[in-house]
Amino acid sequence: MAKRLLKFRDRTAVAGVGYTAFSKNSGVSTLTLACRAVLAALEDAGLTSDDVDGLATHRVGDSAPPSLVGPALGVRDPTWYLDQFGGGSVSHAVVAQAALAVAAGVAETVVCYRAINARSEFRMGGTGRGVPQTPEIQYQAPYGYSAPPQQYAMYARAHMLKYGTRAEHFGHLAVTQRANAVKNPRALMRTPITLDDYLASRWIAEPFRLLDCCLETDGACALVVTSAERARDLRRPPVLITAAAWGGGDSFLSGADPTTTSAATLAPRLYAQAGLGPQDVDVAELYDCFTYSVIVQLEDYGFCAKGEGGPYVASGATALGGPLPVNTHGGFLSEGYVHGINHVAEAVSQLRGDAGDRQVPSAEVALSTAQPGYILPATSALILSRG
Repeated sequence: MAKRLLKFRDRTAVAGVGYTAFSKNSGVSTLTLACRAVLAALEDAGLTSDDVDGLATHRVGDSAPPSLVGPALGVRDPTWYLDQFGGGSVSHAVVAQAALAVAAGVAETVVCYRAINARSEFRMGGTGRGVPQTPEIQYQAPYGYSAPPQQYAMYARAHMLKYGTRAEHFGHLAVTQRANAVKNPRALMRTPITLDDYLASRWIAEPFRLLDCCLETDGACALVVTSAERARDLRRPPVLITAAAWGGGDSFLSGADPTTTSAATLAPRLYAQAGLGPQDVDVAELYDCFTYSVIVQLEDYGFCAKGEGGPYVASGATALGGPLPVNTHGGFLSEGYVHGINHVAEAVSQLRGDAGDRQVPSAEVALSTAQPGYILPATSALILSRG
């Protein structure tokens, strides 16, 4: 197993990134958003739709599948495609599987994308939508316990009770990420906030306040994945896919410890594949559907001891200029929520050195993660390196 994983290391790269504007009402279809983001990513790489022979996305609810996006862009005969069912936990697995397809020679140029009208149309926690297609929901839905803020609130409270994590720790995370968003022209939320602002924001599901929760967003983001060799001949500096991992863990109802995520199971093999450890990571883009999800991932990916995520954030360690800048674009809390893929795109920008005022100096290695494996018993993550 280890030898096969090592053969994958650094063989593929992200050669382009593309975005639409992030908004509360895009005014266009999800298909239109997807096409715009894909074309923007191809333009960034110096390619056209004629070069594309693979498309990949993931979906829960609102989606634009490759079977529609391909023909709309003139991709008539793709040699590989992926329409992965699943939410944020599989967002990075989509990129990983595209990289595997390229490394195996099944496709040469794969565009990974996620398009979603998650504010104006399909609201993740909104009324009128069907319940998630997971077995555990039968034990929750009768009690009105099915919205993501409700579910994550339970884990956050368990962490507070077990380790003494405080609301102020969540608040420091929200304030720090907003400060990063202020430097990001794409961000939906660019007004600075203070800890007092955080504590004054209204309750959503205790212990979560409004500023603990990610933004409901209309928008799309896309990435071009190709071979490392080919990427070096394209328009932008390549960012190598050094390691990729995805897989299981316990479901959130059957797990023994509600304060530990599937990331703790996945992290060792991700680092082993890369030949790196947490001490080698220069910048981290950690899935932040809620403030707590960042704090628990800091622990489960090995950046601090278990139970120390809150104090680690409060120390300033995750701010720009700290030892581990986290969610440098503002994250889902302040830039916008595109279901995972804009984290990968930000990691690429940091490693290319084109992140502007929020650039982490001399960034060489980035970790980008998916939803850490609570709602579904799975997660995924990537380690990227400067080419």
